[in-house]
Amino acid sequence: MEEQIITAMQPALPGSFAGLMAGLMAIALIVFFLLLLFLLAIYIYNSWAWYTIAKKLKCKHAFLAWIPIANYFLLPILVKKHWTYGFFILLPIANLVFAIIWCWEIYKKRGYSGELNLVKIGLVIPPLIPLALIADMIILGIVAWEKK
Repeated sequence: MEEQIITAMQPALPGSFAGLMAGLMAIALIVFFLLLLFLLAIYIYNSWAWYTIAKKLKCKHAFLAWIPIANYFLLPILVKKHWTYGFFILLPIANLVFAIIWCWEIYKKRGYSGELNLVKIGLVIPPLIPLALIADMIILGIVAWEKK
């Protein structure tokens, strides 16, 4: 009777299935953690770039670049529009149109061609999304930190 209780408490496949599941969970947690770090790095890069641009354009609300959601309202402020225009960024399709228009003006204020901003159009074409994101981040960094 004692032997039956001990065997009933052991898993059906003692080391194989339980070990496999534990290994898969560990890998999933590591991938999730790395993805989270990657997204945090992108957020910090974008916030820092927009903060720098706002400071160079002498905007007194440059701190908005660091606040999630509130950073959407920094773009209209930089192009001398009322901050409430930032709500357009929350609308599908309109967000891309207004981001292109506002960034075009911001890039021109910094002394760069507004056409650089047209790389954002690639964000709606699925095969081009990764390249468009990388190109947009590079252009944003040039506009923010290049001395002009």
